[in-house]
Amino acid sequence: MPTDSDEMTIETFRGDLVALARFQVAARPLLAAKLEASDLVQQTLLKAHAARAQFRGRAPAEMAAWLRQILATTLADELRAFGRAKRNVFAERPIEADLDASSRRLDAWLASDQTSPSEQVGRRERAAAVANAVEALLPDQREIPS
Repeated sequence: MPTDSDEMTIETFRGDLVALARFQVAARPLLAAKLEASDLVQQTLLKAHAARAQFRGRAPAEMAAWLRQILATTLADELRAFGRAKRNVFAERPIEADLDASSRRLDAWLASDQTSPSEQVGRRERAAAVANAVEALLPDQREIPS
């Protein structure tokens, strides 16, 4: 059973872990919007507290290395989770790119000779209404899950 001094020893490394986690998250721009360094550190410290009895070192440097290993494992777990099919952030595209492509297709469709000028105006008005409705959504609601 860890003592209060053991618990405090783990907590003294929080700042170092946050700095390492921030660096790792920043190095992965696709994940930076979805992954917080403080969350990674919190998970790391929870795992460390739960596994405290497994730590065999005595020196602060050994504990730092042990905590860095737990952080690395936690980050790897998160990366795997984000890579799974339902949460594949690597397959996400910004909605702006989809809207641009949709807008180009809509413009081409509206420019076709098959519609009258009044139909074209009506379609443009409906397209503008849809664009305004999408713009009114919160940023995270604008993303279309793949």
